[in-house]
Amino acid sequence: MAYDSLIVMALWLVTLFVFVTIAGAAVAGPTLQSVLFIEVFAFFTGFWVLRGQTVGMLAWRLRVVTVTGEAFTLRHGLRRFIGAVLSFATFGVGYLWKFIDPGGRTWPDLLSNTEVIFTPKG
Repeated sequence: MAYDSLIVMALWLVTLFVFVTIAGAAVAGPTLQSVLFIEVFAFFTGFWVLRGQTVGMLAWRLRVVTVTGEAFTLRHGLRRFIGAVLSFATFGVGYLWKFIDPGGRTWPDLLSNTEVIFTPKG
């Protein structure tokens, strides 16, 4: 997550630069917030759908897969992202759920019917 956060922050800096260049000092507001939120959604969901893992997950040899074995779709990504937002909004409870759930799954996993697996080296 830390690696991915650095990439998202870099993307946000570029976006802020563009907004400041276009709008000057008056860049705060719902438009900018919406763009930043959409960028985060596109980053995570895009990587999950196209590769099954983000850059940070690749570094730790983790991959997100569906429980049923079907292809990971945009619908899975949307549900997983909503689960992540809910998990952060509850101060991490959705991620701590992993220690309560018999299958060791988090809220994003449960909402999207996915799981994070460890991929062997090689």
